[in-house]
Amino acid sequence: MDTPKLLWSPSDAFRKNANVTGYTEWLRQRHGLSFSGYEQLWKWSVDKTEVFWQTLLEFFQIRYDGQFSEVVSNDAMPRTKWFDGIRLNYAEHIFHRKSNSQPAIIFKSEHSPLQKISWKELEMQVASVQQFLVDQGITTGDRIVGYLPCIPEATVSFLAANSIGAIWSSCSPDFGTNAVIDRFAQIEPKVLIAVDEYHYGGKKFDKREVINELLRAIPSIQVVIVVAGKIDDSTKNTYLWKDVARRTSAALKFIRVPFAHPMWVLYSSGTTGLPKAIMHSHGGILLEQFKYGTFHNDFKEGENCFWYTTTGWMMWNYIHGGLLAGGTMVLYDGSPGYPDLNVLWQFIEEANIHHFGTSAGFILANMKAEIKPSQNNLKSLRSIGSTGSTLPPEGFDWIYKNVKADLWLTSMSGGTDVCSAFVGGMPTWPVYAGEIQCRALGCKLEAFDEEGHAIIGEVGEMVITKPMPSMPVAFWNDADFKRYEESYFEMYPGIWRHGDWIKITPRHGVVIYGRSDATLNRGGIRIGTSEIYRAVDKVTEVKDSLIICIEKEGGEFWMPLFVVMQEGITLTDDIKKKINQTIRSEYTPRHVPDEIITAPDIPYTISGKKTETPVKKVLMGKDPKKVVNAGALKNPGSMEFFIRLAKHS
Repeated sequence: MDTPKLLWSPSDAFRKNANVTGYTEWLRQRHGLSFSGYEQLWKWSVDKTEVFWQTLLEFFQIRYDGQFSEVVSNDAMPRTKWFDGIRLNYAEHIFHRKSNSQPAIIFKSEHSPLQKISWKELEMQVASVQQFLVDQGITTGDRIVGYLPCIPEATVSFLAANSIGAIWSSCSPDFGTNAVIDRFAQIEPKVLIAVDEYHYGGKKFDKREVINELLRAIPSIQVVIVVAGKIDDSTKNTYLWKDVARRTSAALKFIRVPFAHPMWVLYSSGTTGLPKAIMHSHGGILLEQFKYGTFHNDFKEGENCFWYTTTGWMMWNYIHGGLLAGGTMVLYDGSPGYPDLNVLWQFIEEANIHHFGTSAGFILANMKAEIKPSQNNLKSLRSIGSTGSTLPPEGFDWIYKNVKADLWLTSMSGGTDVCSAFVGGMPTWPVYAGEIQCRALGCKLEAFDEEGHAIIGEVGEMVITKPMPSMPVAFWNDADFKRYEESYFEMYPGIWRHGDWIKITPRHGVVIYGRSDATLNRGGIRIGTSEIYRAVDKVTEVKDSLIICIEKEGGEFWMPLFVVMQEGITLTDDIKKKINQTIRSEYTPRHVPDEIITAPDIPYTISGKKTETPVKKVLMGKDPKKVVNAGALKNPGSMEFFIRLAKHS
């Protein structure tokens, strides 16, 4: 088996200063445990699951009341209970790490200059909003929802809700009205915090009518807080943010809740049905964010941590872990391509960013546009995180050639399901092209073959065989765990099946080959969609692509490749030949599509993930109204082409 290209190795100083190195030394001194390297540490963390998670309670000095008799009182997923008997609060730990010498938040948007928010200011605003919520009768367990862009007010709102044990949920203003209703209506919120307008790509979007529609569709909403803008006189119990977050003498308080108390509700993409409302716990997310951000992202006290995201993507929730690590959370509101693709690279210099997080799609877009970020001053930058979809080897190469040679690239993969990553970075290990560095501590991730046996060096189904504290405590309105079990445990009872094809390499790294439910099964040979996309991305005339495989009667199949061409370019026979030759040379003749078809657009979920399943179902003759939830797509109009194609085929 060929070893992929080695792109980066940590220096001795980088390894020595890594947070995970400090943790292993602490384990040696405090518990008499020694490990020869990360792989041995990982194996201990998954073999001795209860011991590992209990050491984190101690190592990170988790503040709690009460006692627990067992770390895990029921290890049968999905009904696992962690640290039953203790009470804590996530927001309390955020403010426990506050600093007098650095800002809590650095923020910039398309239409406003960079600003810094001190910990004192953040605490004052959170205390003010907290007092307002209490005055309105909001209490532990009530739901508070935000229809907000990635602005500081969203973080203030979340922390205020969290501090009193209320349950938070958010959608970004680019969500369609029905998509927001599909999500928020399920959890019956009492408070809506919303913007009446937002800016994106140099344009302003009026959202006042959306707010009115939400109020008509969700009668549980009792209080509305409008960030900026004016109050609609016809709306009762509506307040302006500037009045709610005004300076008050109120002191910030924290209500400690049970470890398993719901902290927020996130949502599945909902592309083929009503989105699943996923509840995570205060304690589970607290431990997971401490673990992953500290050890796998190597966030350090005093560093500036950024991830380009919206409030509708789990990475917004995740990046608050930078505050837990004692760092500064950096936010950007606007398009990553406006006025051009250099805007975020310039932001690194302006905000002095140490950890820059983005999506694989953004990296590949920069690669195709031949952007040269190294032309900016990136002196502060020491790591880049990539997630959202699979980053191919070419994306790895581009980073090291065009961004910075001495840079730690942390490709990671997880999901909304755990609001974290199962696999990702390790600062003490080298980076190989196209390969995620490691399996995360405490995550017993394996690749299963068709018989359910763990395999190494071969492509298999990604599974988690032991529980993690950040797995959902439940889905909303799913008391009997029916939807929960159907989502993850139907194929392997008691074992979490995540839905990705992966390979665990001899170097203990991980390669992801795409969604297993979108796998191309051609004549009994399984082909990962990411392999096709990697090859097509090398064809400069093609802007984007989507491939599916439809099984027909008698063992026949049809595997079309849909391509969106670059502006001004038409798909010709020569370009088709070039695409097929590229795919064949990169992989095998079986990877070559049966047909190449020009499409005006490719469907993406609101969180930016390419979605093959609705297209496949429509082209198989399924009723589009039943298999496509247009409100869950970033570009719902993209499905019209495929619906028309199905009617005429």
